[in-house]
Amino acid sequence: MAKVKGEIVKVAGPVVEAVGCEGARMYEVFRVGDEGLIGEVINVEGDRVTIQVYEETAGLQPGEPVKGTGELLSVELGPGLLTQIFDGIQRPLPKIRKKVGDFVERGIMLPALDRKKKWEFTPKVEEGDKVEEGDILGTVPETELIEHKIMVPPGISGEVIEIAADGEYTVEETIAVIEDEEGEEHEIKMYQEWPVRRPRPYKRKLDPEEPLITGQRVIDTFFPVAKGGTAAIPGPFGSGKTVTQQQLAKWADAQVVVYIGCGERGNEMTEVLEDFPELEDPRTGKPLMERTILVANTSNMPVAAREACIYTGITMAEYYRDMGYDVALMADSTSRWAEALREISGRLEEMPGEEGFPAYLASRLAEFYERAGRVVCLGSDDRIGSVTVVGAVSPPGGDFSEPVTQNTLRIVKVFWALDSKLADRRHFPAINWLQSYSLYLDDVEDWWHENVGKDWRKLRDEAMEILQRESELEEIVQLVGPDALPESERLILEVARMIREDFLQQNAFHEVDTYCPPEKQYEMLKTIIHFKERAEEALDKGVSIDDILEMEVIDDIARMKEIPNEEAVEKIREIRKKVDKEFDKLIEEAEAS
Repeated sequence: MAKVKGEIVKVAGPVVEAVGCEGARMYEVFRVGDEGLIGEVINVEGDRVTIQVYEETAGLQPGEPVKGTGELLSVELGPGLLTQIFDGIQRPLPKIRKKVGDFVERGIMLPALDRKKKWEFTPKVEEGDKVEEGDILGTVPETELIEHKIMVPPGISGEVIEIAADGEYTVEETIAVIEDEEGEEHEIKMYQEWPVRRPRPYKRKLDPEEPLITGQRVIDTFFPVAKGGTAAIPGPFGSGKTVTQQQLAKWADAQVVVYIGCGERGNEMTEVLEDFPELEDPRTGKPLMERTILVANTSNMPVAAREACIYTGITMAEYYRDMGYDVALMADSTSRWAEALREISGRLEEMPGEEGFPAYLASRLAEFYERAGRVVCLGSDDRIGSVTVVGAVSPPGGDFSEPVTQNTLRIVKVFWALDSKLADRRHFPAINWLQSYSLYLDDVEDWWHENVGKDWRKLRDEAMEILQRESELEEIVQLVGPDALPESERLILEVARMIREDFLQQNAFHEVDTYCPPEKQYEMLKTIIHFKERAEEALDKGVSIDDILEMEVIDDIARMKEIPNEEAVEKIREIRKKVDKEFDKLIEEAEAS
């Protein structure tokens, strides 16, 4: 197919118009100008095309050439993705730095995967075997934590007529030849290319029934997210979005993490890039980077690449899902991505929608979040993988009624509302329990009941009721003070304080409290609700609320979160026995008097 050529007639920031481009396709990648900047066709009218350029366009002039590549914007998928730091269009930033220094030069394009590095390949099929799309041809130990599976690319099936022996190969060497039913031979390399805007195929989507355990009590117990689910963390500046996402990246029970820094400030992204390589994977003691891919596109990088970066990230996440892994994708933040959409839409002179965002904002957001899911992957072994998407949203001034937050909430099923008032009170994670919600509660209920405790849902619902009751009583307390309330309502305030301070509050920097396993979460909540039930019984028997508030066991309940996780279940059950012992004594004394 002849490559399309044309010339620039107009430059408007990252948007370039060119003529003489007959035969150009939507989303085709073009090289723009004398320096060969990378761009993508976003509009075609006859021989006139509009190209969004993924690099700085300063100095581009009308009359400079544009050339079509015939390719769609694609990513390379193969061994060597993990531990890497890419920009929004999958250029390897550490390699670019080695080559040209700290600043990315225009027109530079290096392959995402190292072409010289040799990988240890172990075949899993033999010559003469029949294979279908998605079947595993062999494995490569990509890092010490993740075994990379070399799969038959989608759209290819047939008989293996050649397979490489055990040994070391580069990603460009042919490791298998498959002959399809028409007799055509397909050479399979260790890597494949995939267009970023096209979701990778799978056999079928499964219901989200298993929770993604994060070790954060307010998330797992109160507002859980399922594996393959979608969640949003909206919050104003300084409320802890980035720390919450880093906690999820570190502790969530996903095997692979893709972290997209989308349009965040350079200093924040620098912190992530410096911190992540230092983090230790708590389950194995190895560096967390060994199962992490970082996509960095800061706010001072070209705006069009920001629009592409979340597609780049989710395509790599889908690739590891296809191997049968559970993948957690963090997008920080989708507001900056939407701002890039707005800027490009303005340059195209499209009709603006609410607050200047394009009319298609909602459908673009939906397209992205729809790519999450727990699926039966392609291949004859019916392996199951998942992509869970957690998107941070940065509403200006913390206003949740703005279009990006509102459109995100229509799509995602979990809403963790970060609250600056809680952050100011040093209550972290600053997730507001009255504004947040999860639509996965019914889906994950069976898992909790089978694996942790039969009355998990009952305890969780009762705790939420107590917190709502406390909120109703707060106005009265501000007017007349807590001492004017009836004893039963003073008890509600005390139990609500326990739930807030001893259960929901969690210290990300404490060596024990940073991660709380589900069994410990269940026992802690059960103990607080048990205390409430015994206290109500004691009030009925004539024990005064002041005596209850002076009980020694209240300090033990406050320290439950610091009990080492391996001893927690046993020790918390002992605290429950102590609750019974102290209440029995109080009731005895009250009855005797």
